Amino acid sequence: MSYTLTVAAKAPVVAYPALIAAQFVNAQSQDAVKIEFVDEKAVDKASAKLTKGDETVVDGEILTKLASAFPKALTGAETAQEWIKFGAEELTIKDFKKLATSLEKLDSHLNYRSFIVGYKPSLADVAVWGSLRSNGMVGSIIKNQVYINVSRWYTLLESDKKFSGVAELLQKSVADLKKQAKVKPDGKKEGHKANFDIDLQDAVDGQVVTRFPPEPSGYLHIGHAKAAILNQYFAQQYHGKLIIRFDDTNPSKEKTEFQDSILEDLELLGIKGDKITYSSDYFDHMYDLAVKLIKEGKAYADDTPLEKMRQERMDGIPSERRERTVEENLKIFTEEMKNGTEEGLKNCIRAKISFDNPNKALRDPVIYRTNLTPHHRTGSEWKMYPTYDFCVPIVDSLEGVTHSLRTIEYRDRNPQYEWFLKALNIRKVHIWDFARVNFVRTLLSKRKLQWMVDKGLVSNWDDPRFPTVRGVRRRGMTVEGLRNFVISQGPSKNIINLDWSIIWAANKKVIDPIAPRHTAVVEPVKVHIVDGPSKPTIEKKPKHKKNPEVGEKDVIYASDILIDQEDADSLEDGEELTLMDWGNVIVTKLVKEGDHVKSIEVKLNLDGDFRKTKHKVTWLADTEDKVEVDLVDFDHLITKDKLDEGDDFENFLTPKTEFHTAGVADVNVKSFKVGDIIQFERKGYYRLDKQAENGKPAVFFTIPDGKTVSKYGAKK
Repeated sequence: MSYTLTVAAKAPVVAYPALIAAQFVNAQSQDAVKIEFVDEKAVDKASAKLTKGDETVVDGEILTKLASAFPKALTGAETAQEWIKFGAEELTIKDFKKLATSLEKLDSHLNYRSFIVGYKPSLADVAVWGSLRSNGMVGSIIKNQVYINVSRWYTLLESDKKFSGVAELLQKSVADLKKQAKVKPDGKKEGHKANFDIDLQDAVDGQVVTRFPPEPSGYLHIGHAKAAILNQYFAQQYHGKLIIRFDDTNPSKEKTEFQDSILEDLELLGIKGDKITYSSDYFDHMYDLAVKLIKEGKAYADDTPLEKMRQERMDGIPSERRERTVEENLKIFTEEMKNGTEEGLKNCIRAKISFDNPNKALRDPVIYRTNLTPHHRTGSEWKMYPTYDFCVPIVDSLEGVTHSLRTIEYRDRNPQYEWFLKALNIRKVHIWDFARVNFVRTLLSKRKLQWMVDKGLVSNWDDPRFPTVRGVRRRGMTVEGLRNFVISQGPSKNIINLDWSIIWAANKKVIDPIAPRHTAVVEPVKVHIVDGPSKPTIEKKPKHKKNPEVGEKDVIYASDILIDQEDADSLEDGEELTLMDWGNVIVTKLVKEGDHVKSIEVKLNLDGDFRKTKHKVTWLADTEDKVEVDLVDFDHLITKDKLDEGDDFENFLTPKTEFHTAGVADVNVKSFKVGDIIQFERKGYYRLDKQAENGKPAVFFTIPDGKTVSKYGAKK
């Protein structure tokens, strides 16, 4: 008698591990496990059950039972229990932060492992891979290689039909169940609903449309990156579409330069929309809808001076212009404002919602204002433009957006968004709030960042002290590190001021396994090895001792070497120390000037025990092949962790934020390309910003690691 595996096709967590295990068994013993599906959320209160005669087991017990019955097909049962539990409890959850923690554990375990246990797929792989496959949130993570080792392992197993084939098997069975659906009493067939444990309201697989709407008035910063990545994430999770839309409704601030840079930065982040659109494409449509509101008495023209209007809104006082006639409002909008006349410039259009609503965002907000500045796309065709709050709900609705992901700062304006949709009788769009990303001692305001550029406090928008995508990438942030950070934060609604150490720690996890190790010496002190090589010799050494795939480098051994002044000053006459990657030496002579050592003589003691030495020192052969380097470190641009309302940021500028240290590095630096990331042994991670040329040194920027505190007080 064969076993029968019954799987609930609509279960919140589909029993993929059990399905894969059955495939392994059937590959060895044909038809040993008969697979059936039911078009339900549960089968006997479980996602799956395994039966044979009177014997029945459910869910997690299924794997153990099949492994016991078919040990040759499902190996490693004795070590799989913890992984079965790990998969079921920690990899099927829909909470971003908790899932990220679990994936980090798995990624760490898979470092230099092809499989979870042993040298071929085992029961542990079946349990963990199946649990990941059942979680709709994981697909985007695997595709974008958020966790490199997990993606590598997952993709390897996916190439095996026993793993990848279960999804096809489930889809085919669900389709068959749908065809066989019984007729309901009203004569209609009972259709199959897509099985998703959704996080977005009314999300339907294949129909979700999100959008990322940057204003082309500056460069993309890290807050924008979070919004873009989350919009892409949800679009991919639900197999939907992502729209990149430029909110170009303020010609005074917008430039083609910013527009092009945003697209370039999004591409660097691996974000490509299914289409690119512009709010300006809908100026005609928005104009017509504004006219509609005016005709229906839901909007009016107002020439109240700006400061007075602000005070009236604050105090809940109605504008004197609130009861203007429809005819007067239309004339001002369609003639004066549209043509940019003197009278038109005095007026704006306000939505007639409420003048004293407790939510100040609903106190007759401005929806149109006049602006004679030529638009970078439409030129001088228009003299008036819709505001962001009026434009966004309309264009979201027109473009088929199903879910508008907005930062929490817009929460008070969400009722306004919904009012426009209802007042204009256009398609509903769901809103999802998430917290914007804030960092200590960091400004994200485009206006303030532009001020710093204009004042020459930074080199440009790609300055490594800037929170722009270009700035943090130039400092050494990787796309993978940035994505990992955003995914780990998830769409949380909690607003917190993060320390930069969090994001740099995420970046370290990406660069540490692959960054080649090299040597740099600062304030070099000469060391003569009296019994050293008669002439310099070159040996090939691994660039990364734990990852041979990184390659090899040239290491020069010579009788004259250089070490850091700091290391030299710590040594004593007669002391035995270790020259890293060479061996032990004994100090035979120290020459000092004041408190500093100026030169040293040592003799080799290669049989010495490195475990007994107090000092392990990096060194560099003192040959003409060495390369001059400039190691650059940075501090935060402002001194206060969080500026309070009313604080003038100019009063909190850090006096000095850039620090240079001269040094020399090994010969391999000559072959580096701008953008290469390395680790200088015992100094940290660095990114090459400029190659050595015309007698100038190679410039390296320090990459914070999230742990080390620099001498300037900034956490690195």
